[in-house]
Amino acid sequence: MERSLRAARLATFGFFTLNGFVLGVWVVHIPVVEHRAGISHAVLGWLLLLLGGGAFAGMQFVGPLTDRFGARKVVPVSAVLCSAAVVLPGLAVNAWTLGAALLLLGFGNGCLDVSMNTHAVQVERGYRRPVMSAFHAFFSVGGVLAALAGARTLSWGWSAATTLGVVSVSGVVVTALAAPALLRPEPADAGEAADGRKAADGREAVGEREAAAGPEAAADTSRGRTTARGTPPRIWALAALALMLMLCEGVANDWSVLAMRDVLDAPAATAAFAYGAFSTAMTVGRLLTDRVVARFGPVAVVRYGAALGAAGLTAVALSPWIPLALIGWTVFGIGLSGCIPQLFSAAGHADQDAAGTNVSRVAGLGYLGMLAGPAVIGPLTRFIPLNLTFFLPVAFCVVAVGMSRILRPVGTGEGEREHGGDRDRKGTEGTSPEVPGRPLVNDSDFL
Repeated sequence: MERSLRAARLATFGFFTLNGFVLGVWVVHIPVVEHRAGISHAVLGWLLLLLGGGAFAGMQFVGPLTDRFGARKVVPVSAVLCSAAVVLPGLAVNAWTLGAALLLLGFGNGCLDVSMNTHAVQVERGYRRPVMSAFHAFFSVGGVLAALAGARTLSWGWSAATTLGVVSVSGVVVTALAAPALLRPEPADAGEAADGRKAADGREAVGEREAAAGPEAAADTSRGRTTARGTPPRIWALAALALMLMLCEGVANDWSVLAMRDVLDAPAATAAFAYGAFSTAMTVGRLLTDRVVARFGPVAVVRYGAALGAAGLTAVALSPWIPLALIGWTVFGIGLSGCIPQLFSAAGHADQDAAGTNVSRVAGLGYLGMLAGPAVIGPLTRFIPLNLTFFLPVAFCVVAVGMSRILRPVGTGEGEREHGGDRDRKGTEGTSPEVPGRPLVNDSDFL
């Protein structure tokens, strides 16, 4: 079992890297594709909304399918769809064909995003300890590899269609190699006894959770489970939190370089380090976050991570010096790095039978938040300076600090659910904050 679980984890790393690589290669070739299609920047901006709309539709479409057929079947199909679609923008010759290509690419990306995150939750459940953040780090690694590969092929004079075609074929090959290692769907009642929960009617033992979590949990007996009436309130709360935090990420992606250049008069080369500092901090932070979650729990990671992010972005907004602003973007990236993976993990673990649907809700609203970053900040700059608009995402980070308790593991005591490390020091060292009392897989922290 350990060998198959380790292979499944490596395969999941592969799909996250593939997703980041496919999207990264597309981003590198945006100027070339824009020129080939003969469109303006304004038209391109509108067409990119189709990419986001397609992704949102794909996320909502594939969530229930993943629950019904299992991630083992849905992830490879989604990966092939995403890989095949990436060549289409390189073949577009006008706005109409580019719009259709971006809609399909977005749809494939949304399908792969939700299905691979659902499988990541399944792998994490098997490991009995946090492993989600490292998967998200490898998405960023895929983007870095795409930037290097894209720069090289552009220097060789390859056309966008050629490069994207090679990436498309490579993605199908990677999918064929990784798919056999994916885990089979779990039985609906797998691990329920070990978790101290019951699976009758596909529902958790509400009474046990209320007794453990106290009056606050008793007031909301639908926390963490999907009923026939639809998605439970807790999942929508996680989705709202994802929207706010991913909007913060979107602000860094879209406005960090411009803020350095326009507010602090930094040279173009220096301004580029703002996004570099943020993205590097995000990647490194996610590689380390799983250890922190195992020690202190997801609530602490989101609470103090969002607080750290708020402090970093405040420094950016108020800094009159370039070095301090760069430090602020770095701190902002470190703070946010571990937050989103915890939201995806909590959504997937809330209800094993509806993991895909729950992840699609959180990922979908989160993705809309990331797209909303430039749309919200841009109009505000007509009334206040760009650096002062950053206090809006700062406020969202502060709200996330207050909402972090929604991530507390279901069925734990007051002290335990706030700090995973307290439980470790009381005789169950090495157990997961999400799955109390289960032993860890005897494996290295990374592989």
